[in-house]
Amino acid sequence: MSRIFKILSRAEWAAALAARRFDGSGIDRTDGFIHFSTAAQAGETARRHFVGRDDLVVLAVESDDLGPALRWEPSRGGDLFPHLYAHLDTFLVLKVTEAPLGPDGAPQVGPLA
Repeated sequence: MSRIFKILSRAEWAAALAARRFDGSGIDRTDGFIHFSTAAQAGETARRHFVGRDDLVVLAVESDDLGPALRWEPSRGGDLFPHLYAHLDTFLVLKVTEAPLGPDGAPQVGPLA
C-alpha cells in the first residue's frame, strides 16, 4: 500500500465535502483524470504548478483504495504519476493538511508518508 497526494484549494475541498465527492480541479477536468503525486513528487508538483497560491491543502489517499480507476502513467522526466480516471469519494481521504507558502513562494507540502 502507498499513499498518494492531491494538492487543491480549500474552496475546492469544501465543495467536495459538501458533494461527498471530488470531480477534479480545472486542469483535471480538462485532462480527463485527477492528477495525484507520490510523496516524492508532491514538492515538485507544488513548485511547478502552485507557486504563490496560499489557499491550498494536501489530501492523502491510499492508492490501493482507488481500484482499477487509478493508473500510473509516465509524465515529466519519465516518472510514473498516479492518475485517477474517476471521481474521488471524500470518505477515502485519510488526511488533509495545510500547504502554507514558503519563503520561495512555493506551497510547503510538509513531510509526506
